[in-house]
Amino acid sequence: MGTSRGRILSRRSGLAVGLVILLGVLGTGLSAFALHVSARNWTERAFEHKQDVITKVVTAELIQYGTALADLSASMGAQRELTAETFAAITSPINNARLPGATEVEYVVPASPGDVQRVQSEWRRRGSDGLTLRPAPGAGGEHYFPVLGHALVPGAAAVGGGVSQAEVVDALRRARIEGGITTSATYQPAGAAERAFVMVAAVHDAGRFEGWVTMTFDGRDFLGAPPGIIGGNQVSVELADISRGPPVTIATWQPGAKPYSGLPARTVELTLPPKQWVLTIRPTVRLLPATEEWLARGAAVIGGLITVLLATLTATVVTSRDRAVRRVDQATAELRLDIERREAVEQQLLRREEELVGFAGVVAHDLRSPLATVIGFAGLIAAADEGGLSEKQRANLARVQNSAARMQALIDDLLAYATADNTTLRITRIDLDEMVDSILAERLGAASAAAATRVDRGTLPAVQGDPTQVRQVLDNLIGNAIKYTPPERAAEIRISAAPAADVGMSRIEVADRGIGVPEAQRAEVFNAFTRAEGSEKFPGTGLGLAIVQRIVERHGGSVGVEANPGGGTVFWFTLATAAEGFTGINGTRESLVRAEHTH
Repeated sequence: MGTSRGRILSRRSGLAVGLVILLGVLGTGLSAFALHVSARNWTERAFEHKQDVITKVVTAELIQYGTALADLSASMGAQRELTAETFAAITSPINNARLPGATEVEYVVPASPGDVQRVQSEWRRRGSDGLTLRPAPGAGGEHYFPVLGHALVPGAAAVGGGVSQAEVVDALRRARIEGGITTSATYQPAGAAERAFVMVAAVHDAGRFEGWVTMTFDGRDFLGAPPGIIGGNQVSVELADISRGPPVTIATWQPGAKPYSGLPARTVELTLPPKQWVLTIRPTVRLLPATEEWLARGAAVIGGLITVLLATLTATVVTSRDRAVRRVDQATAELRLDIERREAVEQQLLRREEELVGFAGVVAHDLRSPLATVIGFAGLIAAADEGGLSEKQRANLARVQNSAARMQALIDDLLAYATADNTTLRITRIDLDEMVDSILAERLGAASAAAATRVDRGTLPAVQGDPTQVRQVLDNLIGNAIKYTPPERAAEIRISAAPAADVGMSRIEVADRGIGVPEAQRAEVFNAFTRAEGSEKFPGTGLGLAIVQRIVERHGGSVGVEANPGGGTVFWFTLATAAEGFTGINGTRESLVRAEHTH
């Protein structure tokens, strides 16, 4: 009887321990799998973000290429008579640094077989000295001759020889018929190792077709370094031509990291040129979060340990109640420690997310030092110039200074945008009249600027806020009102205030007569990197209004935009009105809200 009962108890103990082990293994496996899925989801989101950013950058670069070629076409078509001298002047700003991969710019004209000598004589008269037109071997019908050229790399822009490459001839014909910018299929130039292609724009004079302006590109250097810089060592990028069937690689940006097989490559068809080029983006192992491997393994190890502990505990319970009580205390302590460790891991993951939010600010901060060096040395060169620099060198120096200034503005906006949510607010009483006067004095300091701007300012209230951040809000809005006014008109600004609908709040308005914001975009104009339609011709980063929204909302207010009757825009925001006797507090938005209730 005792032996039988012992066997039954032994079986029950074995079943209980086995069940605990089974549940522990299942729980551990599910935990490790959940962590793995979470890491994979993060990787997929990061990959999609990389893909989106790279696609946008490549598209923007292609638009820049097309814009440059369209500008050349328009400038040449505007000439009463295009000569070698005017061609050289028009194409002189184009260089390989501005348009990476471009090797030459040429002006191409058509000629029938019996008209070659007349065309040759005409373009010699226009300044293309020594021009000899040589029809392409085997070419029948209409010939195409480059008669003017501007070399962007040594050895390019040999004029006179008839165009024989079928892909280029096809692009010329399409540009003449369809208009706009056309791009040839890629081809292998004779004696070259890399593939090339041509972008073409037809030139018209008062609606009459005159010829084509073409820009030839070396696929190896096309688009330069930006796609590789953005991709970093996390993704590889390949640009390919699909216009003739199977993809033909134009350019690649390959990091040193190994490919990651856990995610498939993404192929994106570019809108420019339409149905012709695709981007293939492949992830590398560096795209994976650093915690993925050890988190899953750590969960497995910890889960295994817990399973062993629970199995031991169960065996102890069924054999000895007293031992079970002692073991329960030990296991509970260990389990509590494990929970604390898991909570620490969760906190670490939250910190990682906060670090991602501050990434843009870190990048902007790290870029300031080398940019300051560039600005400093450019300024020294400009200050030391006593007539020794040529006009071209001065123009290039001015371009460097202007580009550095734009980059400085972008970095400042990125840094302001990244820190607007987490800097400590120093809430004081702000006299908006004095602050606006100071901003207007800075903005309209130059006599020309003051003469070209009319300001109508009413009496403004005192408000509660951080002076530095509130000044940034007003400076952004006033600066936008001046900047986004067409150059042919004087800027008109009206700054006014009134009590807001919310008790204890003041509504401040900055109205202008600028280009305005389309109604469909008013809800999006405060998003980061968003620019309203029509603002493309004006410099800007797309961060100013996003910074304004973050600052105002952090102060407990709201911000919006409306149409200005008669043309232009009204931007408004609300801030807490400063009560009599209020001097200031330090803290966050919550402390500001408490102060409003107190006063």
